[in-house]
Amino acid sequence: MFFIPGWLISVLTFPGVMIHEWAHKKYCDWTGVAVHQVVYFRIGNPAGYVVHEKPNKYNQIFWISTGPLIINSLLAIVISYFATQTQPESFLYYILFWIAISSGMHAFPSDHDAEHIFNESKALLKNGGSILHYLAYPFYALIWIANKLRFIWFDLWYAIALVSFGGLAI
Repeated sequence: MFFIPGWLISVLTFPGVMIHEWAHKKYCDWTGVAVHQVVYFRIGNPAGYVVHEKPNKYNQIFWISTGPLIINSLLAIVISYFATQTQPESFLYYILFWIAISSGMHAFPSDHDAEHIFNESKALLKNGGSILHYLAYPFYALIWIANKLRFIWFDLWYAIALVSFGGLAI
């Protein structure tokens, strides 16, 4: 594998970055957490972000942090399905597949997002917690591993798997 700077990947896959941040924003809205600022895309690290108030409940932290995994993954599948319904080799065909791939590539929560779930679960387990809070440990590990494997293009392979699934769901 070869190295491509993260900022360049973000520029080439900016629709996925924007969908990722939109997903965070929507889950803030849906869970009643006030949003103070949203940057859907910029050149830099991070490529986008959402500044919101501190969630009061575990389910708010969970859904806001995992929102992009759910929405970006679903959109990668759905958009790739619609791409297969267009004229092959048309401009729309390629645009839809590009958006689907970029959405899938930016599906994984950041380590920072996963840490929110992990830390809150740890705190709640000290006071009893539930089985769901124990599930944060393997979830955090999987997200951490997925993010560390980006150097071998794991995010691209995940996106290709989603797009393949969407394209096969004819």
